[in-house]
Amino acid sequence: MASPILPITNPKISSQLTSTKLLLKADTDDPSTSLLIASSFRHETSIPIKPLLSRTSSYNNTSGASIDTNCYQQPRRRIASESSLCSLSYGDRSQSFGPGAGRVTADTFLITRLSLQLLRYLGVFGMCARLRLLDPIYIHDSILDYIRCFSLAIVIVSLFTYSISRGCSCLSLSFCILGRKRVGYRWIIKFLALGCYAFLLMPGFIQVGYYYFFSSQVRRSIVYGDQPRNRLDLYLPKNNDGPKPVVAFITGGAWIIGYKAWGSLLGQQLAERDIIVACIDYRNFPQGTINDMVKDASQGVSFVCNNITEYGGDPNRVFLMGQSAGAHIAACTLLEQAMKEAGEGESTTWSVSQIKAYFGLSGGYNLFNLVDHFHSRGLYRSIFLSIMEGEESLQRFSPEVMVQDPNNRHAVSLLPPIFLFHGTADYSIPVDASKNFAETLQKVGVKATSFLYEGKTHTDLFLQDPMRGGTDEMFENIVSIIHAGDTEAIAKDLVAPPRRRLVPEFMLKLARRVSPF
Repeated sequence: MASPILPITNPKISSQLTSTKLLLKADTDDPSTSLLIASSFRHETSIPIKPLLSRTSSYNNTSGASIDTNCYQQPRRRIASESSLCSLSYGDRSQSFGPGAGRVTADTFLITRLSLQLLRYLGVFGMCARLRLLDPIYIHDSILDYIRCFSLAIVIVSLFTYSISRGCSCLSLSFCILGRKRVGYRWIIKFLALGCYAFLLMPGFIQVGYYYFFSSQVRRSIVYGDQPRNRLDLYLPKNNDGPKPVVAFITGGAWIIGYKAWGSLLGQQLAERDIIVACIDYRNFPQGTINDMVKDASQGVSFVCNNITEYGGDPNRVFLMGQSAGAHIAACTLLEQAMKEAGEGESTTWSVSQIKAYFGLSGGYNLFNLVDHFHSRGLYRSIFLSIMEGEESLQRFSPEVMVQDPNNRHAVSLLPPIFLFHGTADYSIPVDASKNFAETLQKVGVKATSFLYEGKTHTDLFLQDPMRGGTDEMFENIVSIIHAGDTEAIAKDLVAPPRRRLVPEFMLKLARRVSPF
């Protein structure tokens, strides 16, 4: 049964309030929710909203778009009634939250309202506009990058601080609201764990963010296509003595929260070893489904292969890499390109032969084996199937299944060497995903190697270990593969200084313990 919408009672404005209701429905085995999103908070006269900056070259369509100022109203003033949330009915049962619930609700409402005001002035609504959730607000890409990262940091720190200040009161209220649905407890705990995890790694995030925004070696938001989020970041080595090997990297994010800046730590550290890194952004769900993500990734790889010489890259030494969901998207992209080349009459803008090797970090390659696992971890079956365009598309977007199809034998023969990296303590995507894929590839004649790291989790390989500094086994394995055959580069790697520590060890250990991944 769908959870009831929490009542909002204020007779003074009930006749004036105009709201938008978004009802999210799921299967019977998923938590159904009802979310009320108010379009205004404080009653004031409407003011026209103008674009902060003119439309950039990010989109091909340069025709002006009129902005409907009626939908941009100043928030109406609303007072939370202490009695409005004091009881909640579940069928024939009614639960009372007690006299303290009203105070907690009022405080929560005030904090939420102030946070929305703050984020509004920071421009988060501009980011939503870029995602086509609101009417168009045209903001320069650089400003959007600042908005995304700083707003995210403010939200995480604010939520973490407030959750500690309110402590058990907020948790008790949340448990009362969601107590009848077992998944409510899990999501509350995961949400708080994510806040703690980000807070503990904040010293590293700040340093990486500074490099991302202010380093002259980073070229941000290079447009590679005409779709939303068709952009990539380039991380360039300081040394420009000759063409450099290139890594086209596709970030993870459960197909929902992926973003090109998530690869900034990897890009910085590989650039220090004279390797160019291109972090490719792509449409996330619900802005796009898996087919859109694969198309975006393919177009980004095409841009890298055809234009990297302008940035000092070697088009004959391009490596394709993905992490988590990005590893799955990259594998689908590579296999689909091989199938196009194996077919007749298919026009392509890049070739599988241009890819020297594929690196898959903590990826999943057989969706049939992952549906139930993801469901138990919180990525519910109905949402996952929506991302993958239905159950009938699971085979098409399962590389492990597709390479076993006899009809794809010629396409499989075109694949480059495959290198898979996975931690044995990975609970987000089990290590068997990489082991089974490597074994399947070897059976069909593809050169595949799996590197398994004992006791490493999903985030150890990609975040904690790189932030620890010193020697990183997986990083050294990747660099040695990229520089194989280049004696000069190998000699430089042998005398390369150890990487700098970004986060104290005790914070890394605590972050590992509280990580929800």
